[in-house]
Amino acid sequence: MESTNRWHLLSPAEVLKSVDTHPNVGLSPQELAKRRETFGENVITQKKGDGALVLLLKQFNQPLIYILLVAAVGVAILGEWVEMWVILAVVIVNAIIGFVQEARALKAIEALSKDLNAQTQVLREGQPKLVPVSELVPGDVVLLHSGDRVPADLRILQERQLQIDESALTGESLPVEKQPNALESEAAIGDRTNMAYSSTMVTYGTGRGVVVSTGDHTQIGQINRMIASADVLATPLTQKINQFSHIMLWVILALAGMTVVSGILRGFSLNNVLLEGVALAVGSIPEGLPAVVTITLAIGVSRMAKRKAIIRKLPAVETLGSTTVICSDKTGTLTQNEMTVQKIWTGGTLYDVSGVGYDPQGKIHLSNATEPLHHPLPMPMQRILEAGILCNDSRLVEKTDGWIVEGDPTEGALITSAWKGDCHPDYRRLDTIPFESEYQYMATLNQVGADRIMFIKGSVERVLPACEDMLTTDGTAAFSSEDIQAEVTRLAGKGLRVLAFAQKNLAADTASIDHPDVRNGLTFLGLQAMIDPPRPEAIQAVQACQEAGVQVKMITGDHLGTAVAIAKKLGIEHLGGADEPVGITGMDMAQLNDEDFVRVAREKSVFARVSPAQKLELVKALQAEGHIAAMTGDGVNDAPALRQANIGVAMGITGTEVAKETADMILTDDNFASIEAAVEEGRSVFDNIVKFITWTLPTNISEGLVILIASLLGRDLPITPLQILWINLTTAVFLGATLAFEDKEPGIMRRLPRKPGQPLLGQDLIFRIIWVSLVLVAGVYILYEVIVQRGYDLEVARTAAVNLIVFGELFYLFNCRSLTLPPHRLGFYSNRWLLIGVAVMIGLQMLFTYAPWMNRIFGTEPIGPRAWVAILGMSFLLFGLVEIEKSIRRRSPQN
Repeated sequence: MESTNRWHLLSPAEVLKSVDTHPNVGLSPQELAKRRETFGENVITQKKGDGALVLLLKQFNQPLIYILLVAAVGVAILGEWVEMWVILAVVIVNAIIGFVQEARALKAIEALSKDLNAQTQVLREGQPKLVPVSELVPGDVVLLHSGDRVPADLRILQERQLQIDESALTGESLPVEKQPNALESEAAIGDRTNMAYSSTMVTYGTGRGVVVSTGDHTQIGQINRMIASADVLATPLTQKINQFSHIMLWVILALAGMTVVSGILRGFSLNNVLLEGVALAVGSIPEGLPAVVTITLAIGVSRMAKRKAIIRKLPAVETLGSTTVICSDKTGTLTQNEMTVQKIWTGGTLYDVSGVGYDPQGKIHLSNATEPLHHPLPMPMQRILEAGILCNDSRLVEKTDGWIVEGDPTEGALITSAWKGDCHPDYRRLDTIPFESEYQYMATLNQVGADRIMFIKGSVERVLPACEDMLTTDGTAAFSSEDIQAEVTRLAGKGLRVLAFAQKNLAADTASIDHPDVRNGLTFLGLQAMIDPPRPEAIQAVQACQEAGVQVKMITGDHLGTAVAIAKKLGIEHLGGADEPVGITGMDMAQLNDEDFVRVAREKSVFARVSPAQKLELVKALQAEGHIAAMTGDGVNDAPALRQANIGVAMGITGTEVAKETADMILTDDNFASIEAAVEEGRSVFDNIVKFITWTLPTNISEGLVILIASLLGRDLPITPLQILWINLTTAVFLGATLAFEDKEPGIMRRLPRKPGQPLLGQDLIFRIIWVSLVLVAGVYILYEVIVQRGYDLEVARTAAVNLIVFGELFYLFNCRSLTLPPHRLGFYSNRWLLIGVAVMIGLQMLFTYAPWMNRIFGTEPIGPRAWVAILGMSFLLFGLVEIEKSIRRRSPQN
């Protein structure tokens, strides 16, 4: 019974026969019990996830954590228990953060189930009865009222002005008018006007429908399965950090192994050899990397929040910076989500209407003119504005944060256009013909002075044939239907939705109107053409993204013509050939094979009337092409694609709970411009992480090489394992972590996106890290040997060596504020946290060098002025060499 997906092609009688029920009686208790046993409860199956313990243990399954655990074991072998607990604390804190993120990340299916936790009215043995939604079975007859949530997939049997908001499922911005007749051909979900789908909302009217699908078999249930099956992809950052960590792990083990083997071959005691191996491992491990990555991402989260983007998963911050394509919903994200009349054609003349949205601050003026119309308005204009405001059941309300429409968005736009013309008719309504999809018009009878006039608004196809003349400034006159149709075509070609208006003078004693009154004898008043206009800031944001090499694709439940017109206004690029259409519909996509589908995903910029499954496949196709894809959405229909995308972006205002729980990021203003701002911040976050790695690795490499060289030469260690741990932990916190606060660099959105396969560190940075490491190693050994040769204690030489590494890092930190630009281009005071960190680090080194209690703990001794001259001189030399290298690279033709 639930296997068919063709209920919309069957007549009501055929549907009732198929599900074996009566439209006025419903199911008997015996039949109900049988079907409940067959079909089960009307609930969505929740996929069981990992338990809390498994989720927590997964956080330790990372190469970088392995390295830190090795470090903890190493310092424990050395008997340095405080240091061991410090490293373990870093591991535990990172694990807790990851656990909390992942525990919150997969709640989408729970949110879906909450939607079905309600009651609904059904017919049972001919009587209306309120029952839990979970008890519905196929064959139940459901009664729908305005404000109800549709409890299952229904085939409409009867309706009275029934309208359903299906935006959560299809993305269509306007409520859909329902009717019971069978459709003559296959149609997308958004065009199945005789169906009502689970989780959608009744906005107007009443209806009766028979349940044809429940639980997992509903459209929403199929989306649930797609959410569960969609891949949760590793972000570019986590992939690169994992690759980097694997390399570091094997390099460290190899160097430590070389140290141990060298010592054994030289006949040293096993205890000393192991201590040297541990010292090398401790020196080579970037203990601060996990903490600094977390801090940098958290700062990015904070900055994005100020720019209206809330991040739910930390790695998503950086993913935005890697994004190569953004698949964006149209309504409310790229557009205002407020219908606006932009053109009025009346009396044979075209007029423009200024202003956006429901705010009546705007004017009406002749097309291509600037001077607004003044009162008295031309009679055709006066009448068409009156028709728009009288043939209307909605109202505009001014709130503290702007104007809103209570009722139909189209009717709200008509009230706004009338108010812009200072038209405020208050003619008493005597009767009305409500809008019905079968007739495609609405009519009202109003008392206008001594006259009784019927005003009509509706589709051009229905209103125009009933008109016998047209109102002009000189009275009524004959009209050319072809000329009006040509004007309709021109307006529709601009993506405008066109409504026709007419009037009919009736006898003074007329008390009511009916459909026969509308069939003929009407006077045509003109056309009002409206659109949901693009956000001005979205136009700028689209341009900024495209200049940054990020493609923008529009995916919408709206009609193709409207979507393409909006795309042109937004400046969304045409990616295909010159003769290829910019957009495609979901119906056409359904006819494509896999190869053509991927090609269309690559070349088209506008995708209209697409199904949830097609959204998901579209994201997968783009990812197969090597794209890092961001997907925006607000409805339940968007959830699978949001989950599959590298970065899912949900709408905070209009978004459903399902979309928000599935997404990585939520826009608090539903504005595409906030995505562009988030991409900018994401690029800055990645820059800052790379800066930290570029800064910290020379320290770790130089420490490891110092230990390795000493071991190979059979010499005393120039720095001890405990001193190494002091350097790594203090400098990472007080120096390296301050790079997380660096502002974005100039021109960051003029760069092309990083290629998905591009390594974390480019060849130029690897070269810099290697030669800076070698300079530090040479400096340490030169200073160490000079001090030892002059007869100073070993502790003095080691203290000088430690200070050289720390101050070398300190000067090199200023180099790393930008990997390409000189420090003065960034402003000396632009990162006050860096200056504070430098001051704290200098203070700590003074304690390390001169405080007796620190001398006892770390085996150090005070050093004299000559040593400081050498330390500062070598550090400044390192700074100068790096800036010279950066300058050479900036002048290189390749850059």
